[in-house]
Amino acid sequence: MSDAPCFVIAGGSGGIGRALCKILSEKGCRLFITGRDPDRLQAACAETGAEGAVWDAGTERDFSPVIEAALERFGRLDGAVNLCGSVLLKPAHMTSDVDLDAVLAANLLSAFSVTRSAAKALMKSGGGSIVLVSSAAARVGLANHEAIAAAKAGVIGLTLSAAATYAGSGIRVNCVAPGLVRTPATARITTNEASLKMSEQMHPLGRIGDPQDVASAIAWLLNPEAGWVTGQVIGVDGGLATVRSRGT
Repeated sequence: MSDAPCFVIAGGSGGIGRALCKILSEKGCRLFITGRDPDRLQAACAETGAEGAVWDAGTERDFSPVIEAALERFGRLDGAVNLCGSVLLKPAHMTSDVDLDAVLAANLLSAFSVTRSAAKALMKSGGGSIVLVSSAAARVGLANHEAIAAAKAGVIGLTLSAAATYAGSGIRVNCVAPGLVRTPATARITTNEASLKMSEQMHPLGRIGDPQDVASAIAWLLNPEAGWVTGQVIGVDGGLATVRSRGT
């Protein structure tokens, strides 16, 4: 059995997921990723050398079969990441129940499902790292972000509570809170010149994020180098949630 670390990445076939897989695979890690689209998942596995399974965070609640498949394939688990999510920009009065349910499922319930299943496995193996993804929108008021802000704020609460619950088992739980990142999921915003310019101006560092920006932070949190870090919300957002530069 190989001693190389094994990580499960929910949503690993997305933009940030592929960047993360590249970083981890170059470090010799073994990866088991999920995606809801079989073709994109297959492409991501071929690109990164990861194993994969289809899992739709919008419709499936039980993540344990994915964890079990990774354990069966690799014989160990060192950590898990939830990158599943969605983007919805609507004010509350225009957000339907269907909209809200979809946002909560993709962002908050997926994070809970991954945490629940990964924690069970990591408790048996003696510890590890769980990394979730919140958003700058959960830390600063942004217009028309009510549903996504509520879901991502829930991820922060989940992170803090789970970090307290599982610290005694050697399991670290942290999350990153990105600003706008250029991925397929945000293409509607980033490919519109006016929207992109406005978004860049909102971020004090003057640009939106690249997948590598977020993936690097997640990779560090998974690494034993971050072994004394738990219960943290790390903003990878160009200063959006905490900094006000001139003109913003």
